[in-house]
Amino acid sequence: MGKEVIVEVKHIDKRFGSTIALNDVSIEVRRGEIQGLIGENGSGKSTVTSIISGMQKADGGQMFYQGEKWEPLSMLWALEKGIGMIVQENGTVPGISVAENIFLGETGRFKVFGKEGKKWGTVNRKEMMKEAQHALDTIGASHIRAEQPTASLDMQDRKLVEIVKIMIKNPEVLIVDETTTALSQIGRDIIYKIMNRMKEENKAVIFISHDLDEIMNVCDSLTVLRDGKIIITFSKEEFDEEQIKTSMIGREMQGDYYRGDYDGSCGDEVVLEVKDANLGDQLKNFNLQIHKGEIVGVGGLSHCGMHTLGKVLFGACKPQSGSVLVRGRELKGEADAMKEQIGYAAKDRDVESLCLNASIRDNIAVGGLDRFAVHNFLVLPGKEKKYVQKQIDDLSVKCAEMNQYVSALSGGNKQKVVFGKWIGRGSEILILDCPTRGVDIGVKQAMYQLMYRMKKEGKSIVIISEEMAELIGMADRLIVMKDGEIKKEFPRSESLSESDMIQYMI
Repeated sequence: MGKEVIVEVKHIDKRFGSTIALNDVSIEVRRGEIQGLIGENGSGKSTVTSIISGMQKADGGQMFYQGEKWEPLSMLWALEKGIGMIVQENGTVPGISVAENIFLGETGRFKVFGKEGKKWGTVNRKEMMKEAQHALDTIGASHIRAEQPTASLDMQDRKLVEIVKIMIKNPEVLIVDETTTALSQIGRDIIYKIMNRMKEENKAVIFISHDLDEIMNVCDSLTVLRDGKIIITFSKEEFDEEQIKTSMIGREMQGDYYRGDYDGSCGDEVVLEVKDANLGDQLKNFNLQIHKGEIVGVGGLSHCGMHTLGKVLFGACKPQSGSVLVRGRELKGEADAMKEQIGYAAKDRDVESLCLNASIRDNIAVGGLDRFAVHNFLVLPGKEKKYVQKQIDDLSVKCAEMNQYVSALSGGNKQKVVFGKWIGRGSEILILDCPTRGVDIGVKQAMYQLMYRMKKEGKSIVIISEEMAELIGMADRLIVMKDGEIKKEFPRSESLSESDMIQYMI
């Protein structure tokens, strides 16, 4: 006899204008299981889970939770009833403390009681901080302090705060939407433990990930979506990597996934250099040279300094001492970097690389004003439209039209817009921080092939990533960072393994 069904989705439909996001989708989620959802960007994974969690409503169909009809009024309402969702992108408020984020909308429970038993307007902040810290400690995030300003946290720690906010409600169903892509291995271990504990407690988890190895390792069953439809559900014993890939993209993948060669050669010219750079505990007497036609991989644990390095290479952060040179000349800042044909894709793309409340057209066009605007301020609409459309076509951005808001796109298509902004202007040097975060395997393959083609054209790329397989698969030269320093450098090699890198990370 099968395990008890806790959530049942029956014949759900959802449209966004003329786009069919979900078409007759039915899913059963069972107690004591981690149910995986996988599919290409735009396949409908986040849409169906956002409907289950109360973020938005379906256009048709029914849902049931614990045997009762389920029509959630909002995400907060759903969480109170036992279904919580950790969203893919940022879900914290920057201008308040960690504790205030954890208890957002609930600070009334910490109000001080007066003599007559009435609550005063004053919040017992000491008690709130204490309870928030206990919740952080419980999931293994003790390094985050409850009194810290949320804006001071990096992307990973903000994500851990979101996890705490859900888990203090002790949900029966936890939906994890691409959360692990924002986490280092330490952060991933925290969420894996939470998921496994819920499974042991006979609760349920819906887990969305583009990392096929991760999802096969973590999940008990796996449902594949494609173009808003359920294609197939695999049980654990039926997991087969090639069958799952074929189900996702509707065809067998052609060509190499990563690079097929082991030639790490590049040009002699140094196009970008960091010399004796110091910046707090993130960079310590740091030196690095990037050559023409070279792909340099940078790996390490989340707080090793590699994400700061990306900002320094683009001029977004200035070292306290030392310098950054582009073709032998000191880099003065971001505007200077753009003039020198340097592009930068930030890890936190929704905050640092995109304007979500602007159109695809505006987000791509802003990088190429000097290509189609007279004197950089008089925009020629015809040329702008042609410029933007070329990037949409070349990168196969899946969208209704170029004037669609970027916020409506899937993670992979958002990343394509970021690439389009920099590739369209002909960038000769690209700094890519976690470039395939939240991107499906088909788009990843296309991005890797694009990077390799750019290398062959003599362009230079720095890939900063927490995905070791990505670095090994793509880099001509791979450096491992720890505590703001380079601990080891590896040349491209067929024998290089993740275990070779890990010993220098920890």
